[in-house]
Order: sequence, then structure tokens, then C-alpha cells
Amino acid sequence: MKKILKNFFKFFLLLFVAGFIFVVFANYSIKKSTEAFLYDNTSKIPQTKTAMLLGTSKTLSNGYPNAYFTNRIKAAADLYKSGKIKYIIVSGDNSRKDYNEPEDMQQALMQQGIPQDKIFLDFAGFRTLDSVVRAKEIFGQKQLIIISQKFHNERAVFLARKNNIEAYGYNAENVNKYAGLKTNLREYLAKSKAYWDLLFGIEPKFGGDKVLIP
Repeated sequence: MKKILKNFFKFFLLLFVAGFIFVVFANYSIKKSTEAFLYDNTSKIPQTKTAMLLGTSKTLSNGYPNAYFTNRIKAAADLYKSGKIKYIIVSGDNSRKDYNEPEDMQQALMQQGIPQDKIFLDFAGFRTLDSVVRAKEIFGQKQLIIISQKFHNERAVFLARKNNIEAYGYNAENVNKYAGLKTNLREYLAKSKAYWDLLFGIEPKFGGDKVLIP
């Protein structure tokens, strides 16, 4: 019995070590391969027809405004007003009647002075993978600026480029390191999942009719 338990422990220890190495490798690989494609100001980022704004909740669970959302909206508005883009795809979760990230983003962008006809809604952006692949397969975009915080852009640009999209990331301002600690820790696992999805050819959950962007 002791021998069985010892072997069992060794197996799980080996599994844990292998998992840890995979997480470290995936995060390093994604960050390293995308650092040349991420930008913090509008003057240096390449001009493209379309940008994609990745969704997050408008408010936190306590009802206070979500700084990630606010900062992404500002970044998208700045990029549009700089003349670097003509259209914005807002891609996010719409899985419940009382929760609609794309419409929340659309309304916030319109409040920033962006015309409604310049904004396209993707209601099936349940994951970053879904959003970037749908930008190509549904909205026909092979060149794209992705708007989110840097840690998220690393993953999104990685997935986009692996799916043959010429993608660049425009980094919205991050939240302070204490407020975003949980999010940043979760991102380590999210990057690992992104690498895993790529290795095993995971596809977006939903397809849909083609949407023409002029």
C-alpha cells in the first residue's frame, strides 16, 4: 500500500511540475512573440481600416464602474479620433438577457462621439479566441488593431496572428496593480489555455452570417 501511495504521489508531483513548466513556457512564448506588435500611443501604431474592442463588464459586482471597461472605451475613442481606424467591431458576451457587453460598448463609444454606423456588434465574442477568429471569418478582416489592456492584447494578438490575421494591439491604460491583481493572476492561466487551444485546434463556439464592413 505504501508503494502504491508513493507512486501515486510521484505521478501527481510529476504532473504538477509538467503543468507549471507549460504555464511558464506558454506565458513567456506569448509575451515574447507579440511584444513587437503592441503599442501604447496612436502615433506609432500602423493604420488599419478596422479595430476590434474586446469586451468586459461595464460595472463590477459591487455596482461600481469597471476601470478596465472605461479605459478600453477611452483607448478606442482616441484611436478612432486619431484617424488610424475607420470602423470598430465591439466583441463580447451576450449570454444573458440582463448582460450585453457589445451594446454597452456601443453606447459608451457613441457617448464619446463615434457615429453608430462606424460600430459593428459581435454578440458571440464569448472568449478571446472566438472574437479574433470571428473578426476574420464573419467580419472579413485580415488586418486588425485589437484594443484591450496590454496583458490581454498579448494573448489576443498571439491568437490572431496564429490564425493568419495581421494583428496589432493598442494598449488601454491598465488599472493599478492591487485592483487588478486577481485579473493578472488569472491571465497566466488564460495564456496557457490559449496555447492549449491552439495546439488542439479549438474552434469558436458559434459561426453566423457574414457581415460586410465597407
